[in-house]
Amino acid sequence: QVQLVESGGGWVQTGGSLTVSCAASGLSIGRSSIGWFRQALGKEREFVVAINWSGTTYSEEAMKGRFTTSRDKDKNTVTLQMNSLKPEDTAVYYCVSRDHPYSSKSVDDWPYWGRGTQVTVSS
Repeated sequence: QVQLVESGGGWVQTGGSLTVSCAASGLSIGRSSIGWFRQALGKEREFVVAINWSGTTYSEEAMKGRFTTSRDKDKNTVTLQMNSLKPEDTAVYYCVSRDHPYSSKSVDDWPYWGRGTQVTVSS
């Protein structure tokens, strides 16, 4: 059974940085694509960034340069590093996975979801 557990969310001031981690079980992150989505209050879920089988990352254009992801195959964890945060980055951040060599920006292409972690950026 695949389980994804996010940790590390919280509160940060505008311009600050925050790291969120995803601990995966029931899968090998070296043989899965792992991604991050977010959902702000009253809005639809949107793609943030993902890392595929080969380790190549793919970011949403608007977040490129501020949001990056990396993986530790020994620990089976994936990390989301968020820099230069803005109030509009406030959202619940979800870790997702799929048994496919490539990532996708579509919510429907990711069958496994964590419960999410809240990130709040104050102005």
